[in-house]
Amino acid sequence: GAGPGDPGLITVKARDLVASCDVLVYDNLVNRDFLRQTPEGCEQIDVGKKPGRHTVEQEKICKMLVEKAKSGKQVVRLKGGDPFVFGRCAEEMTVLDDAGIPYEIVPGVTAALGCAAYAGIPLTHRDYGSSISFLTGHEDVEKEALQLDFGKFAAAGGTICVYMGMGKLEEIVEKLLAGGLSEDRPAAVVSHGTLPTQRKVISALGDLVPNVRDAGLTAPAVIFAGNAVGL
Repeated sequence: GAGPGDPGLITVKARDLVASCDVLVYDNLVNRDFLRQTPEGCEQIDVGKKPGRHTVEQEKICKMLVEKAKSGKQVVRLKGGDPFVFGRCAEEMTVLDDAGIPYEIVPGVTAALGCAAYAGIPLTHRDYGSSISFLTGHEDVEKEALQLDFGKFAAAGGTICVYMGMGKLEEIVEKLLAGGLSEDRPAAVVSHGTLPTQRKVISALGDLVPNVRDAGLTAPAVIFAGNAVGL
């Protein structure tokens, strides 16, 4: 895991692995500062995905990891945030298992935690929020409709953190309101979190869409809703 953006948020272990690898296979949201930290001669491969555009298909990424590892090279597969939170790490693990490739997982700071902290937004509070839900507003770039039942999570209470939801912000807000969240429930969007370009909007849930539109916030961003957010 490379963390959510700020290069200082990578773990010491992951940083050391980047500095000693033979091959670096990295995603779109990985800070490019890490590319300068690899040793001389390191092969750097960009396999980043953006909505509507696949640089490299997932099947090809998995095949590449196996081939590079079998050639005797130390491979670092660097993913934004934490590899196990919407990072498709499990799919790559399965392929490595089938190929008999040894590996280890190095966790990272996931976007919801990093963006909330850098924006001063608490996710829990003993009086206002005792649970956190991590949801994705965009399970697959090929899907056009949201598959999650946001209403059920709204009914559960606590703090809701929605990854990859900017393209469907209006629909997500509508589903949360329909699920029982009030229009005055505190909500926020943090764009480009933990980076110098970070911007945030904090408002009532019912006003979130026009406020975010007026502020011109763009992806990547995390959407938050819950009483603790308003603190």
